[in-house]
Amino acid sequence: MAASYDAFLLISFGGPDRGEDVVPFLENVTRDKRVSAERLREVAEHYYHFGGISPLNEENRALLRAVIQELNTHGPQLPAYWGNRYWHPLLVDTVRQMAEDGIRRAVAFVTSAFGSHAGCRQYLEAIQRARQAVGAGAPEIDKLRLFYNHPGFVEAMADRVQEALGQIPERRREASRLVYTAHSLPVAMASRCEYVDQLREACRLVSERVGRAQWDLAFQSRGGPPDQAWLEPEVGQQLFQLARCGVADVVVVPIGFLAEHIEVLYDLDVEAAGLCDQLGLNMVRCRTVGAHPCFVRMIRQLIVERISDDPTRLALGTRGPAPDVCPPGCCPSVRPAM
Repeated sequence: MAASYDAFLLISFGGPDRGEDVVPFLENVTRDKRVSAERLREVAEHYYHFGGISPLNEENRALLRAVIQELNTHGPQLPAYWGNRYWHPLLVDTVRQMAEDGIRRAVAFVTSAFGSHAGCRQYLEAIQRARQAVGAGAPEIDKLRLFYNHPGFVEAMADRVQEALGQIPERRREASRLVYTAHSLPVAMASRCEYVDQLREACRLVSERVGRAQWDLAFQSRGGPPDQAWLEPEVGQQLFQLARCGVADVVVVPIGFLAEHIEVLYDLDVEAAGLCDQLGLNMVRCRTVGAHPCFVRMIRQLIVERISDDPTRLALGTRGPAPDVCPPGCCPSVRPAM
């Protein structure tokens, strides 16, 4: 039976809008995690490098405006809300406002294309905590499915890649290399979900769209204690290896990130670009998908499929569409159950 919704909710990570918000924001992010004070200061400096302002909030505002316009034009017409896990507008405050507005059931789009404990399960847990905090009258909130292989995401990402390839001199373009990047995870966490498999499928699909048979997947922005194993290769390692193999031009594609934010700007535009300068590599950084029209249309399509009796679920490749509802126990934490 088709579901009935009376609101759309955009859920994201959050980020500071000014310098004085950086440390409180990072304290929210790292609460209950094994992160040293030294690492916290190091990450804070990444934000201060850009004036203490994360571009993520403005990116989400632009995406929300585009989705509202898409829904108003093509339907379904739904009031739209936005809430973050770690900074204002905080999800719990948004859910409280929705309850005050009389919203009964909302469909939620989470700004994460791939399934993992950090990118999917923790958002579901955040929704549950926010509803519990609001209490009686809190709306039901249903998260839309993962979309890493949805044609709207793949086409939008392929368009961004083509745009980046166009910045490489034509005579060298064919020999250039695509290096996709995504947020690293602890190996123990990645082994309990399909994160890497989903990433590889998305990279393959985008590469096919732009006519590239060779590509690499690397990881960035690792955290946690130094003795903990994280996914590899790290993006710097991969760039070093490509330079050793004689590659002259690389297009770095942050496929694991939907919007511009500090981990993209600092880890790629500062650190990776600086390394490429040292290695003699010409690096072009591909834009994130952002509010690309194909991506915005995809969000509306995901909403429509949830409210429709039509069982069709769009997906490219061989893995098929992700389920509407995550199965119990998916994407568990690395911490063993007590």
